[in-house]
Amino acid sequence: MEDTENNPLLKDFYFPPFDSIEAKHVRPGIRALLKKLECELEELERTVEPAWKKLVEPLERIEDRLGVVWGAVSHLKSVKDNPELRSAIEEVQPEKVAFELKLGQSKPIYNAFKDIRESSNWEGLSDARKRIVELQIKEAVLNGIALEDDKREEFNKIEQELAKLSQKFGENVLDATKKYEKLITDKKDIEGLPASALGLAAQTAVSKGHENATAENGPWLITLDAPSYMAVMQHAKNRTLREEVYLAYVNRASSGDLDNTAIIDQILKLRLEKAKLLGYSNYAEVSMATKMATIEKAEELLEKLRSASWNPALQDMEDLKVFVKNQGSPEADNLNHWDISFWSERLRELKYEINEEELRPYFSLPKVMDGLFSLANKLFGVNVEPADGLAPVWNSDVRLYRVNDSSGSPIAFFYFDPYSRPSEKQGGAWMDEVVGRSRILSQDGSSPRLPVAHMVCNQMPPVGDKPSLMTFREVETVFHEFGHALQHMLTRQDEGLVAGIRKVEWDAVELPSQFMENWCYHRDTLMSIGKHYETGECIPEDIYQKLLAARTFRAGSQSLRQLRFATVDLELHTKYVPGGSESIYDVERRVCEKTQVIPPLPEDKFLCSFSHIFAGGYAAGYYSYKWAEVLSADAFSAFEDAGLTDDKAVKETGHRFRETILALGGGKSPLEVFVEFRGREPSPEALLRHSGLLQVAASA
Repeated sequence: MEDTENNPLLKDFYFPPFDSIEAKHVRPGIRALLKKLECELEELERTVEPAWKKLVEPLERIEDRLGVVWGAVSHLKSVKDNPELRSAIEEVQPEKVAFELKLGQSKPIYNAFKDIRESSNWEGLSDARKRIVELQIKEAVLNGIALEDDKREEFNKIEQELAKLSQKFGENVLDATKKYEKLITDKKDIEGLPASALGLAAQTAVSKGHENATAENGPWLITLDAPSYMAVMQHAKNRTLREEVYLAYVNRASSGDLDNTAIIDQILKLRLEKAKLLGYSNYAEVSMATKMATIEKAEELLEKLRSASWNPALQDMEDLKVFVKNQGSPEADNLNHWDISFWSERLRELKYEINEEELRPYFSLPKVMDGLFSLANKLFGVNVEPADGLAPVWNSDVRLYRVNDSSGSPIAFFYFDPYSRPSEKQGGAWMDEVVGRSRILSQDGSSPRLPVAHMVCNQMPPVGDKPSLMTFREVETVFHEFGHALQHMLTRQDEGLVAGIRKVEWDAVELPSQFMENWCYHRDTLMSIGKHYETGECIPEDIYQKLLAARTFRAGSQSLRQLRFATVDLELHTKYVPGGSESIYDVERRVCEKTQVIPPLPEDKFLCSFSHIFAGGYAAGYYSYKWAEVLSADAFSAFEDAGLTDDKAVKETGHRFRETILALGGGKSPLEVFVEFRGREPSPEALLRHSGLLQVAASA
């Protein structure tokens, strides 16, 4: 019998014991937990009544415990991956999915919610409680509750298989990214790479056994990890190197034993089968059942943005060709995918005299965080302070913060794991919940349990004795993830099932995150974060003006890139027939005809690393980024209307944003919440204006 007495996963914790959870705890810990929850579920089914105390409270306790414990384990997998942890999770995941299906398909629970919905005191329930009931009923149906037994068995098999495939897809991408290494010994091969990238490449080489590597003399190790890959694409003068690295990047996880092609086909096939079982004609309809948008509305928005972006993107390409020709480069006549980022950076430098690299010293992580926290204080009246040491962490670089309200009482906590660790941490940036706000799960029996969040980024680690110096894009990313965290942490909703980001429709969930990015261009905010890490001097005014002007640089091209992803995602989940005459790559090429000014290469297998839709939550939902960008740009325009230089007006509008979008959580439909903040329904005008695409749209 394995020791469950001392298993950290089974202790009653608020902050997870991240420093003591190991792979060996996963199997016995999760199994013991599932057994306990099975008993609780049986008890609930036996005693359930259509009353909050007899239904929702025990249900929330069961869901929460599983969510918190499994969340701690899967968080470690994404930031501290190792083969033992992987295989332990792989082994118990089917048991966890089986329990979730049992819970989601519980007839007694479903019937009790239906009874509440049909009872005479329905009208007396709060908005949040009504929404919990309605969403529980809807989700039960999407969980296959209404299916006949044999159909339900088939449905459950599909869910198990999909969970397995997604897991495998993500692992293949991580392994393929990790596998590519290019060692460079000749200095002229890395000409153009900025000091920060050379420092990183040498640091990476040292970690791989080249102990004498230096930024100055190499050797340098190039990887497909974002900070390394982006530096090569934007700065390496060596065209052959750019081509090789680009091809390796778009071909990740598309060959050998890490090939995701068959996995994608299987995922799409199973999603379609699942949709048909539930009575829908395709998987996108299933996805839209829990979104603000409909397929038609999403397609309409994507097309509206696409037609506004197409001519500007063609113009971007023309401008680039002319520029490259004027530079006297022979590449001008056949610009290829691996040339675009490189020459765009040169054009940006010429046009706006902005060099991303020269800006890094102005954006050091400690100062960026200080400025971000003072903005949160100004807008939302909260104070963020370090709380390191209060709870265990998984890596010495991880910071813990406490968020206090204006009276100094704590309202939330969050962990921040900022740096890239390619050997064990997945790429990208994300926010996740550790625990949510909840009245039922109160720690002291009177006040609600306070929310705790994760914020994870993948920026360049400190090199030598310098702090982490960031690109402007990385600054935007930190603001973005903090926006998500704020919605989780500043919620005033005490019903745990709809507190914070829970049950916020997926296409509305990016609103606060994208909203926060707008502040990076706000003068006072930028001046407060942009301070030179050595001298402390503010970012010069002329650089601020250039950053502002450069905001719309290649906006048409940037916009099309996101529209390509969103459209191919919808196409694959609406019109694509698995095993039919058209392959997934044919679909992608067809979409690219209208969303890419240079057609993709025949060997482009980008879909094999499109984790958002095959290993993340964005299936038939990638359009949500654009949908929410409309909402977030429009929300920010409320501050523009009030007057961005008028502190009093900014504070008042910030307070209103906090009391609606950040406070109401999933307790109200996002459209109602938006209207409550903005006073009207959303319009795409602000987004097109911010992107500099408005005048073009008017004439197109």
